[in-house]
Amino acid sequence: MYKPSRRTLLRTPIAAAGAGLLASCTSFGSDPSAGPEHASGGEKFVPAGPKGYVNPSDPEVLAAERKRGAGRVRTFRFTADEATLDLGGRSVRTWAYNEEVPGPLVRVTAGDMLDLTLANRLPATTTLHSHGVRLRCDMDGVPDLTQRAIASGDDFRYRFTVKHPGTYLLHSHVGMQPDRALYAPLIVEDPKEPLSYDKEWLVILDDWLDGVDGSTPDEVLNQLKPGGSMDMGGMAMGPGHHSQSPGGSKKAHASPAKKSSGPNRVLHKSHSRMLHGEGGSVAYPCYLVNGRLPDNPSVFRCRPGDRVRLRIINAGSESAFRVALGGHKMTVTHTDGYPVKHKQTDSLLIGMAERYDVLVTVHDGVFPLVALPEGKKGRALAVLRTDKKSRNLPSADVHPDELDRETVPARRLLPDDSVALRERDPDRELRIRITGSMEKFDWGFDHKAYSAQQRHAVRAGERVRLTLINATSMWHPMHLHGHTFSVTGLDSVGARKDTALVLPHRKLVIDFDADNPGLWMLHCHNQYHSESGMMTVLGYRK
Repeated sequence: MYKPSRRTLLRTPIAAAGAGLLASCTSFGSDPSAGPEHASGGEKFVPAGPKGYVNPSDPEVLAAERKRGAGRVRTFRFTADEATLDLGGRSVRTWAYNEEVPGPLVRVTAGDMLDLTLANRLPATTTLHSHGVRLRCDMDGVPDLTQRAIASGDDFRYRFTVKHPGTYLLHSHVGMQPDRALYAPLIVEDPKEPLSYDKEWLVILDDWLDGVDGSTPDEVLNQLKPGGSMDMGGMAMGPGHHSQSPGGSKKAHASPAKKSSGPNRVLHKSHSRMLHGEGGSVAYPCYLVNGRLPDNPSVFRCRPGDRVRLRIINAGSESAFRVALGGHKMTVTHTDGYPVKHKQTDSLLIGMAERYDVLVTVHDGVFPLVALPEGKKGRALAVLRTDKKSRNLPSADVHPDELDRETVPARRLLPDDSVALRERDPDRELRIRITGSMEKFDWGFDHKAYSAQQRHAVRAGERVRLTLINATSMWHPMHLHGHTFSVTGLDSVGARKDTALVLPHRKLVIDFDADNPGLWMLHCHNQYHSESGMMTVLGYRK
C-alpha cells in the first residue's frame, strides 16, 4: 500500500493555498473538557428553551468529549473579513476567510485536537460550523443554540477532538453568509489509510452570485419572498444575527437593504429529471470549481497511469451538481466522509454540503471535469491534464458523454463493513413533515418556522428512526448535526451519511445512534430554505 506523502498532497492547487496555515504541534490546551468559556473569555452559554435537556457545555457533553481522547493539537487561524476576490478573470467584492475562495485548507489526522481561532472582522456577527464532524456540542457553531454569535471585532476558539477520518466542510452558520466565500475544506486523514493512490485532487464546487452586477444573497432571498422586498434578516441560521451586505454598517445586527440593487435572480420554469421536478429557485450567474470560472479553470496535473483520489465537496447554497470526468469512470469509495463498498459510476449527483471521494486511474491527455447544476443553465469546469505539450484546454461549454451515462445515487451505496450500523430495532421513532411552497416561500417542518426553543426529544443510548416526509414539490438536502445516519432501504442498511436528498413527495427514512449528547440542528441545506424557516432541533433529555 502506498500512502501519499504530505509533499505530494500539497501539490494540489487548493491544498497549496492553505499549506501556510499549518502550525507546529503543541501540547498547549490538551484538556478535552475545557469549555468555550476558556476559548472565548466568557461564561458558558445556556440557550433559551424548555428545561430538562442537555445543554451545550453540560457534563454529559464533556464526558462524551473525554471518550474521544485528546491527541496532538493542530492550530489554525481564520479571519473573516470583507475581500475583493479574483474568480479567474472576474473580480467580486464579498466576504471570505483569509481573503481566499475557497478558504484555506485545514488538514489534520483522526484523533487530533483541532484548535481553530475565528477572528470576526465582518460588519456583522458570524460563527463557524464543522459540517459532518461528530464533535462536542458547544463547538458546533449554531448561534443562539450552541453559542453566542461572535460579534464584529471579537475572536472565538473552536477546540475539539476530530475522531473520524473523512472529507468535511467548514462554513458560517449565520444567515446567508455561506452563499458568500465563508467556507473552507476540512480533511481528516486516516492514520491507517486503506486506499492506495498516487495523488489527491480536492474539488470544491460552488454556485456564485455575490458581488456580480450588484447581487447579494440577502437581496436574492428578498426577491424570492412574496412581494419581492421583504426584510427577512437572519432567522433560520441564527435568529437576529443578520448577514448584511458587504460594505454596510458595522452594526452587529443590522438588516440587509430592503430594496435590491442587483438584477432579479429568481429562476422560473426549471426542471431536472434526476431531481423529479424543479432544479431550484435561484438563477446563478456563475458556477465555480476551486474558486474559478469555466473560462479560466483550475488545472490539476499528474502523470498517465496515476491513481488519483478526488475529494469532491459541494459548497453551493442552492444547486445540486451532476459531476463527471471526461474519458474516465469513477470508483466511489466514500460518501460524507465514511467508506462505502466500492462502486463504479460514470457520474455523480451531489447535493449541497454532500461530499464524495472517488478513485480514477488517469489516461494520457487533457480531460474536463464538469459539474452541471441540475435544472439550471451554466456549468462549472476544472481540467485534469497529463501532457506537457501546449495542447488547448477544453472549451467552457464542454459536455462529456459520461454526464449522460450511469449515475449512482446515494441510496444504492452500501456501507463498508467497518462503519455499518449494527442491526437493531429502533427505540424511538420520529416523523417530521417537510412543508412549504415555492410560491409562498414558507419553508418549514410540520408547517412551523424555526425557533431555537424547539426540541424533538431523544435519549442517550437510543437507536432513533427518523422519517422525513416531503410534502412539497421541491427536493431538499437534509442535514443532521453532530451525528451520522444510515439511509435505510427495504432490504439493506444504507451508507453512513450526514446529508441526504429527499425528493418531492417522497420520504427519507434514516437510523442513527444517539451517542453525542447536546442540542443538534436538523435542517435543509438549501440556504434559501433554511433561512426561510426549514430548521428544527433534536435535543437529548437529561
